[in-house]
Amino acid sequence: MTGGGLAIEAVEAVDVDTVTRLLADQGYLADPNIATVATLAVALGRPILAEGPPGTGKTQLAVCLAAALGRRLIRLQCHEELDEARSLYEWDYGRQMLAMQLLRPRLDEELAASGSGLDAALAGTAGVEQLFFSDRFVVERPLLAAVRSAEPVLLLVDEVDRADEAFEALLLEVLGEQQVTIPELGTIRATAPIAAVITSNDSRELSDALRRRCLRLGFSHPDAERESAIVAAVVPDVGAELRRSIVAFLGELRTLGLRKPPGISETLDWARALVLLGADVLDADLVRSTLGLVVKHAADEALVAPRVPDLLASAR
Repeated sequence: MTGGGLAIEAVEAVDVDTVTRLLADQGYLADPNIATVATLAVALGRPILAEGPPGTGKTQLAVCLAAALGRRLIRLQCHEELDEARSLYEWDYGRQMLAMQLLRPRLDEELAASGSGLDAALAGTAGVEQLFFSDRFVVERPLLAAVRSAEPVLLLVDEVDRADEAFEALLLEVLGEQQVTIPELGTIRATAPIAAVITSNDSRELSDALRRRCLRLGFSHPDAERESAIVAAVVPDVGAELRRSIVAFLGELRTLGLRKPPGISETLDWARALVLLGADVLDADLVRSTLGLVVKHAADEALVAPRVPDLLASAR
């Protein structure tokens, strides 16, 4: 066990209530569905596929689950141009070039001794070529780091829907086989189990092959009671009345069809900001001056700003 978490051997034997408590100790209030899937994922060695709108706690689940398990978190942030060089490994060309310069005199000697034939020259440098494409020149990226870790880790593959389908094939080898293949080095198998949380904002459909290997966990915006409990746990300095007003007002915002409805992350940011400002109650001027904390697009702000008084009235 590392950090303040629970050893993985123990987690595999505990019940859902224990996992709920462990996550709560890390500041994550898991509902029964989340706690059940998290427990089964660890016990069965299956990745969690967390799907839902941005800001609903998917990434934070991975962070808190890693801490609860006492595992190092390895994060891979997905994007459109993600490839093997950014996710798995790449060669350290700078060090390879430096090594080439240092070995040049020796190479010249071997080439001279091998004769003038091309085949002989290539045979004379084969050992050096293998040296340049050996483990010492590999730059680890998150997937390879997870596979080669001597200790159990939790791999967070964040926003997988932003990467293309070709990346999913690479991910399947890591998660399904607990291994990766590097042409120059061969197949590298994990020496410790890899737990994984894969998040998706539903911007594209994921492959059936990836879904089959995962336990799916759907996320949505919490109801008012649950959101209030989360705020109370994470930002305890917020008074009960202000907390109720924050949750009610954001609930009203989510009914407006905004491009980016505020998620729980925006709720917590706003609550922290209002505490720093010494606020006890919400009024129209305070809401307008802090609206950028919860409304992230200009078009949404243009829609919300003139309606603030009415929204506050509806939230009371």
